[in-house]
Amino acid sequence: MAKKKTSFQCSACGYENPRWMGKCPECGAWNTMEEVLVAAEDVLPQKANKRPGGTGDAARPMRDIETGTQVYTPSGLPELDRVLGGGVVEGALILVGGDPGIGKSTLLLQVCNHLSQAGKRVLYVSGEESARQIKLRAQRLDAAGSDMIVLTENAMDAVEDKLKSIQPDFCVIDSIQTMYRPEMGSAPGSVSQVRESASVLMRYAKTTGCAIFLVGHVTKEGALAGPRVLEHMVDVVLYFEGDHQHEYRLLRAVKNRFGSVNELGIFEMTGSGMRAVKNASETLLSQRAKGASGSCVFCGLEGSRPMLVDIQALVTQSFMAVPRRTVDGFDTSRVMLLLAVMEKRARLKMYNRDAYVNVAGGLSLNEPAADLAFCMAVASSYVDRPVPADWAVMGEVGLAGEVRAISQLERRAAECQRLGFTHILCPRDSARHIQAPEGVSLHGVDTVAQAMAVLDLLPPS
Repeated sequence: MAKKKTSFQCSACGYENPRWMGKCPECGAWNTMEEVLVAAEDVLPQKANKRPGGTGDAARPMRDIETGTQVYTPSGLPELDRVLGGGVVEGALILVGGDPGIGKSTLLLQVCNHLSQAGKRVLYVSGEESARQIKLRAQRLDAAGSDMIVLTENAMDAVEDKLKSIQPDFCVIDSIQTMYRPEMGSAPGSVSQVRESASVLMRYAKTTGCAIFLVGHVTKEGALAGPRVLEHMVDVVLYFEGDHQHEYRLLRAVKNRFGSVNELGIFEMTGSGMRAVKNASETLLSQRAKGASGSCVFCGLEGSRPMLVDIQALVTQSFMAVPRRTVDGFDTSRVMLLLAVMEKRARLKMYNRDAYVNVAGGLSLNEPAADLAFCMAVASSYVDRPVPADWAVMGEVGLAGEVRAISQLERRAAECQRLGFTHILCPRDSARHIQAPEGVSLHGVDTVAQAMAVLDLLPPS
C-alpha cells in the first residue's frame, strides 16, 4: 500500500511547502500553513474533462460589443438594493460574508422567498444544513409555502449538474467553503477547493445570466476565509456586521462592480427575520440620554444617506501611570491625535485622565467630519457640562486646532432640520457657501477653542 504523502499549504495564498513554517514566505501571513493530503500520482482517478476549457468566445473590436440595458431586479429588501446599487444584476456573482449567527442565511432566504413570489426560478443550495432545518427557518420567516427549490449538496459536480438541469434565474450557495470537487485530493474549505468551486460558479453565472449569491465564512480576524483570489473573482463583496448583543445589523459593500461601495444598509433582527430600518437617524438617537455631559450629536454620510449618531465620551481622573484610552466605533490612532490637539490647543489636561469613547448603536465612523463632534464630547465630559440638546456638531480638526471645511453640509443640515435640531456648529468656510434651512442657525467657527467657547465648554483658567 502506498504511503500517504502530506504537504503544508497556506490558507491565505495557496503556497505549498513540504515542511511547516510559522510564516508563509509567499504572502507573509503568520500561522496559515495547514497540513493537506497529497494523493499519489499512480492512484489518482482518471476522469474525463466535463467541460471545454475557456469560454470559447471570439476576440472582437470594442466598438462591436453590445452592452444592452443593465436590468436591476428588486430583492424585496430596500436596504439590500441600496447597497447593491439598485438591485440584483443579471449574471452577477455576489459574495456575502459575516460572523456565525449574524443572519446571512436568514437574509438570503428572505431574498429567495421574495424572488420566488415574483415568478423567478430560485435554487437554494445548502452544504451545511438539512432540508428540514431550512424548512423550519422558512416557517419562522413565513416563507414555507414558497416555490423555491432546495438542494442539500456539497459536491460541486452534482451542484453544477443540477444548475444545468433546473436552469434557475437566481441561486444561493450556502456556503462556498463547504463545496468541494471529489476528484481533488484536498479537503473542503481548502484554498484549491474554494478557488475551483468559485471558478465553476463564476463561469456558469457569466454564460447563463444566473445571479448567484455565495455565503462566505470569516476568520477570527474578521476577514473572509479562503484565498484572497475569491474576492477578486466575484462582482460584489458584502460584509454583514453587527454585535450579537444589539438587534441592529449593518450591511456594507467593500467591492461593487455595479454601484457605489459607500452605501450602508441597516437591518433590525426580529423573530420573523431581517427588517429594514428606514429612519436610521431617529432609531439611533431614540435612546439618547437627556442633559448628560459627554454626549454630542454628529451628522455623518454613509454613501448618499445622512445619518445622525450620538458620539459619547467619558473623561475621568486616572490613577494609573499611563492613562487608559478605550475606543469603540472610532479610529484609535485618530482619537490619540485629537486628544493631543485638545491638550495643546484647548488647555485640557489629558495627561492624567482616562478617556473612554463610544459611538452609540454599534456604528463605526471613519470620516474626518466627526472630529469636531468628538472634541466637543470630550470637552463636555471634561468640564461636566452638557452640549445643548438642540445642537449638532460637525467639522474636521487639524493639528493646529483649526476647523476645516467638510463636504455636503447642505444635505447634513437638512437631516438635522428634519429631526428637530435648530443649531449646527460647523466650519466657517463651509457655512459661508450654503443657505441654512428654515428654522436652523449655522454657527461657523475657525478653531476648536472657538467651538468650545460657543458651547460654553472652556475649562477654567
